[in-house]
Amino acid sequence: MSPELGATILLIAVPIAFNLAFLELSRTFDYPGILRQPADVILRRFDAGGTGLRLRWQALLISALGMLPLVALSSAALDAGSGLTVTTVVVGSAAALVQALGIARWPFAVPELARRYVAADGPDAAAARATIETVFVTLHRLFGVGIGEHLGYLLTGIWTILVAFGILSGTAVAPWLGWLGLPIGAAMLVGSLEHVGPNEQAGWPLAGMIVPIAYVGWSLWLIAVGIGLAV
Repeated sequence: MSPELGATILLIAVPIAFNLAFLELSRTFDYPGILRQPADVILRRFDAGGTGLRLRWQALLISALGMLPLVALSSAALDAGSGLTVTTVVVGSAAALVQALGIARWPFAVPELARRYVAADGPDAAAARATIETVFVTLHRLFGVGIGEHLGYLLTGIWTILVAFGILSGTAVAPWLGWLGLPIGAAMLVGSLEHVGPNEQAGWPLAGMIVPIAYVGWSLWLIAVGIGLAV
């Protein structure tokens, strides 16, 4: 399989797979809205979701990891020059890994916390649940907000801008796709600041509004780049 064909397939398939998994979690788990609920509600809902919910999170994790071959093959297909290509692969691979690391807590760490939370009984139940809630919230802030969202959005935004420059410097796809990628990447960078500095606790509302719009645009842009490589 040529890099062009592989890149075309992944540029179309990966964003579709990711969004389908995301929509399934939204439908069955009220994600990401449920993250605004207390830990007690989240852990009980997660435990009640059973195997089906865990598999949905696993599907989202695998689709995030699909970015790794996508990054490598798309960089090879665009052939933007050695310096830009290497930088794009490194940044894009890092973006895929931090996104996956942020998601990985859901199919692996959260199930155990939810089981222990629901099973807590006896005179020490309240103390046990309080401890589990603290662990859950800490994992959420570190792996969700810090690694998955902040670093994920930051590196994905930089990668998108690098790919856009790669498109503009070559002839593999139409230049307008490169120009379109620049504001999408910039929107990702703004989104990465949602919980930074003075907004660490409550979040920056503007960034919170931009992120879902940027991700929809980013997904459609990837698909468009994939189609552009095919024609």
